[in-house]
Amino acid sequence: MLNSITDGLLCCLMGKTTNAVGPLDSVESSNGYSFMEVKPGRILRVRHSMPNRPAPEGPEETQPGGPERGTVHCKRKITVYRNGQLVIENLGDAVRSEILHCQNSSGEPNSTVELELSDLAGQAPAQGPAGTPGCGTREAATAPGKRRKRKPKKVINIDCKKQITSCKGTHSDVVLFFIHGVGGSLDIWKEQLDFFTKLGYEVVAPDLAGHGCSSAPQIAAAYTFYALAEDIRAVFKRYAKKRNILIGHSYGVSFCTFLAHEYPDLVHKVIMINGGGPTALEPSLCSIFNMPTCVLHCLSPCLAWSFLKAGFARQGAKEKQLLKEGNAFNVSSFVLRAMMSGQYWPEGDEVYHAELAVPVLLVHGMHDKFVPVEEDQRMAEILLIAFLKVIDEGSHMVMMECPETVNTLLHEFILWEPETPAGDGQGEKK
Repeated sequence: MLNSITDGLLCCLMGKTTNAVGPLDSVESSNGYSFMEVKPGRILRVRHSMPNRPAPEGPEETQPGGPERGTVHCKRKITVYRNGQLVIENLGDAVRSEILHCQNSSGEPNSTVELELSDLAGQAPAQGPAGTPGCGTREAATAPGKRRKRKPKKVINIDCKKQITSCKGTHSDVVLFFIHGVGGSLDIWKEQLDFFTKLGYEVVAPDLAGHGCSSAPQIAAAYTFYALAEDIRAVFKRYAKKRNILIGHSYGVSFCTFLAHEYPDLVHKVIMINGGGPTALEPSLCSIFNMPTCVLHCLSPCLAWSFLKAGFARQGAKEKQLLKEGNAFNVSSFVLRAMMSGQYWPEGDEVYHAELAVPVLLVHGMHDKFVPVEEDQRMAEILLIAFLKVIDEGSHMVMMECPETVNTLLHEFILWEPETPAGDGQGEKK
């Protein structure tokens, strides 16, 4: 037991990766790292930075406009037909911003992103009006002469009001959650955690099971999407406050989406970094990760090098050091295989994402070899309030490659609130 405690503290204080943490009851070090037992024997390392703010002498700072400022009427009709066609109609306020806008790889603004909402063969592309991605009506074009009224399989109506406000580090009801993906650790967020902590934000970042300094159960069922999602739920419920902002990378984006769907009143904004399209998760039968564990173990060094080449736009000494310091792809072959095989989440399809009324910022590294830019464009098309930013110099690990750019972009979005006043009638469809 003494060795387990020593290893755990060394992991937190020195960044040593052990994946063998003993059951510790709320052991916390002076630098903000702690161990959280989400289930008996299932322990996650969590970095929680809580700024020392002086007790407010009066009411917290408010902005002009009163309680109605930043209020957006989210009204949307989602129709699913039996042939798989998806029709989305936005009937509420259109959200506009001078700070955030969709850009292509050359940096020129795009008026809209036109993509099909269904994978049906032979279907015409969806046509939508110019405007902010995710804020126009998306309806598949029908061929002339085919006007027969079809009976929908399912109709979902969303009608709610969201108050989207600027979140400052001085606001005591704001918490930022950072969730990493497969093969990473909370250390990949070092630049972002340091940046926002210095600005006075309360930040929370866990290591997923089997990653970083969290415990690594030797059972494949411990790494399914649902098992990991329950871990993240436990962390969220422990630290969440009134306004919570979720930042996810790669696979971590799925857990952000899950929380935003489960807790719509607590999740204030979401940031998705290289997360891919709005598709249900299914493990690939042809994946290299489905090889026997012994074979995969022998290939681990090659896989780590492949990850370096695919995860970074450049493959120099700096990138190698970043990969090492961030504990990226430093997981056992068993955990890696179980993580990839456990990516089963059939509920997380296009309809699931279309139901979200929370504002979302999509960040994409242009040189990402894991996630094509078209997938993030499709995500922007499906979401109700979405902004897409493409960073030319970045790739899959863009927050490590371009920390200043990413930090600035994230902070702008965190401070952003809609310009459209409530009840002005803009964007209303008749």
